[in-house]
Amino acid sequence: MGIQKERMLAGELYIADDPDLAEDYARCERILARFNATIDRARHAALLAELVDEVGEGVSVRPPFRIEYGYQTRIGPRTFVNNGAVFLDVAKITIGADVQMGPNVQLLTATHPIDPETRRARWEGGEPITIGDNVWLGGGVIVCPGVTIGENTVVGAGAVVPADLPPNVVAVGNPARVVKHV
Repeated sequence: MGIQKERMLAGELYIADDPDLAEDYARCERILARFNATIDRARHAALLAELVDEVGEGVSVRPPFRIEYGYQTRIGPRTFVNNGAVFLDVAKITIGADVQMGPNVQLLTATHPIDPETRRARWEGGEPITIGDNVWLGGGVIVCPGVTIGENTVVGAGAVVPADLPPNVVAVGNPARVVKHV
């Protein structure tokens, strides 16, 4: 394993065009091409199991689907991910059981330095995302790096979630704000 991949997996700044990471990305792209080209749900399940680190029983992910590496993502049982989802998993993405995601949801763990020289030198990073059990993310929700969404929380369509949300709430807007407790 190359030093940049080790740095990425450790949550440190890394350079993404490392040969090991490029190989991992290409592997993911090959599996995604097969996943997105079929409508056979049994084939989807088999390819998803090959693609991500852990996938629970009864998970359904509808194509088209995009994911960066796959091995940083865990999806809990009975989770449903509608079409157009994007999971940038340069850091860990953990999705609980019975989660529902509307179309075009984005889970974005990637970060980039604010300092222009560091960014110009191609350094980047990532912060993990955790989605609790029984969360519902409406269509077009964007979850930003480092965010945890508590169990039973509902996030309204189009919301941008830049900070943690507690369990048992409804949150809407940009930035997402709690509007109701359940």
